[in-house]
Amino acid sequence: QVQLVESGGGLVQAGGSLRLSCAASLLTLRTYTVGWFRQAPGKEREFVAAINWNGGKTEYSDSVKGRFTISRENAEQMAYLQMSSLKSEDTGIYYCAADIHRPWMAEVSMDNYDYWGQGIQVTVSA
Repeated sequence: QVQLVESGGGLVQAGGSLRLSCAASLLTLRTYTVGWFRQAPGKEREFVAAINWNGGKTEYSDSVKGRFTISRENAEQMAYLQMSSLKSEDTGIYYCAADIHRPWMAEVSMDNYDYWGQGIQVTVSA
């Protein structure tokens, strides 16, 4: 069974940094688009960042642009989300996801993602 597993979450003070990792099993992650999404308490899941299969194309939500960086290491079948200058509004559960149908794109719509991790909590204290 395909699995995506997030790691690296936790509690951090505002202004601090965290790096989330996404690892895949039974999925050739290096050939697919990877996206990061988040869900804050009481809110809907929202797009954060995406990267196409070779890292040549990235997309970010306006709320994280300039603070977050998405990357991937295809040789290791890993994807990352480096989060800096964190704000309390960045608090939420972060999910990585894989889009297996459009590897050339950095897809922003969660409807187009096929596999999802279980999510990991990120809490930013004011």
